[in-house]
Amino acid sequence: MMSLPRFVLIFVICAGIWGEPVSAQTSESVYIEPVPADRIVAVVNDEVITLNELRNRLETVAGQLRRQGTPLPPRDVLEQQMLERMVMDKIQLQHAQDIGARVDDTQLDQAIQRIAASNNLSMTQFRQALESDGVPFAKFREDIRNEMTIVRVREREVDSQIAISEGEIDNYLQSGQGKENSAQEFEVAHILLRSPESASPEQIDELRGKAEQVLERAASGENFSQLAAAYSDAPDGLQGGDLGMRSLERLPSIFADAVIKLKEGEVAPLLRSPNGFHIVKLVAQRGGADAQAVPQTRARHILIKVNELVSDSEARHKQEGLYDRVTHGENFVELARLYSQDGSATKGGDLGWLYAGDTVPEFEQAMNDLPLNKVSRPVKTAFGYHLIEVLERRMQETSPDRMRNAARLALRERKLDEAYQDWLRQARDRAYVELKLDDV
Repeated sequence: MMSLPRFVLIFVICAGIWGEPVSAQTSESVYIEPVPADRIVAVVNDEVITLNELRNRLETVAGQLRRQGTPLPPRDVLEQQMLERMVMDKIQLQHAQDIGARVDDTQLDQAIQRIAASNNLSMTQFRQALESDGVPFAKFREDIRNEMTIVRVREREVDSQIAISEGEIDNYLQSGQGKENSAQEFEVAHILLRSPESASPEQIDELRGKAEQVLERAASGENFSQLAAAYSDAPDGLQGGDLGMRSLERLPSIFADAVIKLKEGEVAPLLRSPNGFHIVKLVAQRGGADAQAVPQTRARHILIKVNELVSDSEARHKQEGLYDRVTHGENFVELARLYSQDGSATKGGDLGWLYAGDTVPEFEQAMNDLPLNKVSRPVKTAFGYHLIEVLERRMQETSPDRMRNAARLALRERKLDEAYQDWLRQARDRAYVELKLDDV
């Protein structure tokens, strides 16, 4: 019988001393928890998605849906939807690599700092909160990098290709549609069942049948957010397909034509576009055709930024000191000129007349809650800490320049939604994708 090499014998002996017993004569067996083998559930061009990656993403998404109060779809349905979303992410990230779109560490760090600030947390507190929720900071960081990278791809491949001519704006405003529709806002939710670029008539019929079944369930009152999470191929499916409050001209044209005929809570008949089939629900609406004046607020502020040299606690402490000085009679304008780290410092912190949406949400909420000529306690935003004072409020008709800018943004947003869905459909059809979930 061939003898074992010396280094193998040493390993076996050492395993008997320091590891688990190797002798068949051990008095008690040691149970080792079996670890399920990982498997490939999808091939996307020259990369794969594994079962463990899918399950990890499912756990994260299921937690998000629970926090949103959205009932979970059946697990097998959610698995299929999540795998398709992971495929689409993989395709976009691969394209980002091909075109050299990347997010460096500095940009990533700044984005994460803004996320922490929006949650009113320091970076240390934010990291602790993630870890306590079972989310490793390194994984969160990489997820944010991927999300930012996908945004870069969209900006380069879709956003940069959208052009709005002055003639389009003129036609829109001259039609009277701009003033009438901008006065009304609609909260719309949708479900997209995407069709392949070169789908056969049989595939289209099959997809239409599936869409009609989902439509029937939505129209009968079934939870729309749950249906969107289970069936929508749109990027916002896991958010219940909610597009938020938008004026009519900011909705995709196919949606706008449908929702104008709906009452709150109603679902439109099945819609067809080059991207597939759409199910659209009018969640709520507000405003009216006679609402022409809009509120404006004139405010000033002092900003202390949080950065590599000034920590969160230091910035807040400095603002608390300035707040005490203002409330004890010192001149706000002079303090702003001396201490504010903002372009408005030379004007004593005066920001001029502000419309809704001109500032970040945290600033706007604090400003709207303030009585006239009162100074806020330090308000935290992604930029740092602010002291805010409201000087005046008024109702003002929108200026012609602002109306043109609003029309340009609205027309651009409408085109963007449609163009992005079209680009995703074409990218999916160009990629080699093999799904293996049924083999698991």
